[in-house]
Parts: sequence; C-alpha cells; structure tokens
Amino acid sequence: MSYIIMTDTSANLPGRIISRYNIEIIPFHYYIDGKAYALSDSDDFDGDAFYDRIREGLQVTTSLISPQEYSDYFEPFCKEGKDIIFIAMAAGISGSCNSAKVAADDLMEEYPERKIAVIDAKGASLGEGLIAVYGSEYRSAGLSFEETVEKLEKHVKCMFQVFTVDDLMHLRRGGRLSNLSAIVGTVLNIKPLLKGSKEGRIVAFRKIRGRRHSIEALAEKYDKLAVEPEKQIVGIAQAGCRADADYLISLLNKNRPPKEILNVQYEPVTGSHVGPGALALFFQGGPDVREEV
Repeated sequence: MSYIIMTDTSANLPGRIISRYNIEIIPFHYYIDGKAYALSDSDDFDGDAFYDRIREGLQVTTSLISPQEYSDYFEPFCKEGKDIIFIAMAAGISGSCNSAKVAADDLMEEYPERKIAVIDAKGASLGEGLIAVYGSEYRSAGLSFEETVEKLEKHVKCMFQVFTVDDLMHLRRGGRLSNLSAIVGTVLNIKPLLKGSKEGRIVAFRKIRGRRHSIEALAEKYDKLAVEPEKQIVGIAQAGCRADADYLISLLNKNRPPKEILNVQYEPVTGSHVGPGALALFFQGGPDVREEV
C-alpha cells in the first residue's frame, strides 16, 4: 500500500465501510458530566438512546484535538515509511483541521522523506466520510499520492451537503451557524434548510413549513443537483429519526436512484451539535454546487 487514507470519527463511517475501504480512523472525544468518551466504531453506538437523552436534557460537550494528538496518530505511519492523506472536518466549523495541519508540517520537517496531505473536507459527517471513501477507491485503482489529493480536492468542491434540524438551539449553542440572523427559530412548525457553504461553514438558506415538506425539499435538491447519481454513493445521516431517513431514501430512489445509499446515525460528536431530529443528505454535484440555494 503506497499511502494511508485517514479521517476521524466525525466522518461517520460505519465499521463495515472502514474495513472494506481500509481507512484509518482518529477517535474524537465527547464529554458527559465531565467524563470523556471516545467512539471508534459507530456500530457500537446506540444513537436512538443517545438522542432521546439529549431530548430529555442531557448536556454533551466536545473538545478540540491538539496538534500533539494528531502527531501521535500520524507519526507511527511516518516511521513505517508511509505517506498519509488525512481528510479533516471543515475548518469553517472546527479548529481540528488546523491542528492536523500543524502536526503534519512538524512531522514533515522531522521526516523530510514523508508526505502528509491534510484535506479540508469543508463538511462533517458523510460529507467528510465519503471523501475518504473516494480516496481509498483511487488508491486501489493505483493512483499516486499526488493524483489522489488532486481528485479529492475536486470532490470536496462538488460535495453538496444539505440538512434540516428540529431545533436550531444546538447549532446556536455551539456557534456553528454562520448566518443566524437569516432565520428565526423553529416556531410555527417552520423547519430550516441548511447547507455547507463553499468555505465549509453552515448556512441557513430556506425555511420550510412542516417536517415532511422539509424532507421532500432535501430530495428535490438531490433530483436537481446530483451529477450521475447512478455512479455514486449518496449519504444520509440522521439523529434519532430513522423513519424520516427511510422516507428520504424512498424519495431518492423514486426518480434518480443512486448506485448506493449509505444511511448512518449521526455519531455523538457531530450529532451533539446538530441535535436530535437532524437529517442530512450528501451527494456529488457540479463544481459550483456549494453556491446553490
């Protein structure tokens, strides 16, 4: 194997996908009542129970991974003579990407023969995880380190990430919503549509009346913007709303069925910021798709 494909647990990849594509994972931490937890395999995560507890008032906090922690994960591969492509959560919503870059720069000084590319996914959850999957596919196809990095940067630009939430409180509290003034809270059954911007920030761009209509609006974006869906893996992430994810899957398969749909429960770090009831859709569009509204 010529190089390592690595991401973190916010990429929301289930264990079977991690194994199938031979992707290395760095676990993020979250805290409940001051106690630290880390999830390395989402197959062990009881998301329904977790999001029910948040609905009941459970407070979950997260912390930034330091450059030293990234270095601790990267360095063993450098010592083995392996290069690394690391797909990071969007710098627009987390400082983790910058921490990874600091670690990579330091290690490349210490191991000048090694290459470490940190790719800002400009998203989280499967907006990050699917980029790692593409990287693994390119590696398997025999593409070089540089060729894979170039292609993944293009995939980042083409990754459309659109989602709806039940309550903006969680994004407000974590400071993850860039244009809070653009939307008034979830009153009168108004559901916001949000997306990942070209800078990797979360922006609200539309208000929909009713949960069912908001789910249908996600599918409408897919029908309009997905490029050759029959050739791509489409991602869905949900936070304790399995029935809504099933309804969205039925809509995606109605007009333009994708090659595969990866349906996952939001892992606890990203999920604690979007909150219970969050439902997200990830797919590849054109190079300017992030500017669509």
